[in-house]
Amino acid sequence: MRYILLLVVLLQSSFGFSQEKFNWAASQKFQQELNKEYANRDSSPLMAEDLATFKGLDFYPISKKFFVNAHFVRTPNEKPFKMKTSTNRTPVYVKYGEVHFEIDGQKCKLNVYQDLELIQNPKYKDDLFLPFFDKTSGKESYIGGKYIDLKIPKGNTIAIDFNTSYNPYCAYSYRYSCPKVPLENDLKVAIRAGVKKFHD
Repeated sequence: MRYILLLVVLLQSSFGFSQEKFNWAASQKFQQELNKEYANRDSSPLMAEDLATFKGLDFYPISKKFFVNAHFVRTPNEKPFKMKTSTNRTPVYVKYGEVHFEIDGQKCKLNVYQDLELIQNPKYKDDLFLPFFDKTSGKESYIGGKYIDLKIPKGNTIAIDFNTSYNPYCAYSYRYSCPKVPLENDLKVAIRAGVKKFHD
């Protein structure tokens, strides 16, 4: 029997079925680091008047519910495209794959992308960009949606922690040029995780 169990474990490792566990402390650390970045005059996207009174971003409570081990599907034959932004800038992205998961019993799919200029830097060659809307967008959270930074997974599962979702810089200042969330990345569920909208 133990040999069968060992074979199952080996097969799971080979085909990328390993599951990451929710780490509350890691989510909290991400949010603390984001607050430090925004409080620092040299790295903050905030306008001067907002920075002067900044006490911290408004986050939803960290929740295990919004951590998922999604099924990752690579889409290798996608054509590069110019992604719309909040300005006339049109950076070139390519759809790298799809992530499939369930929240509140509802099946969800999102596309993940790569910035073709950014990945020329070896530091960012494994980076994936996950922009999304959800049912809170424009109400409790920023109308322009939110972002999550991911890394290319080794197998066909990818951990997505929506507690680490953050607003585009455009949520804080008109000075920035931010990618617009593609319409196909509009979730039909409420993701009450990560950063809320900055101004009521």
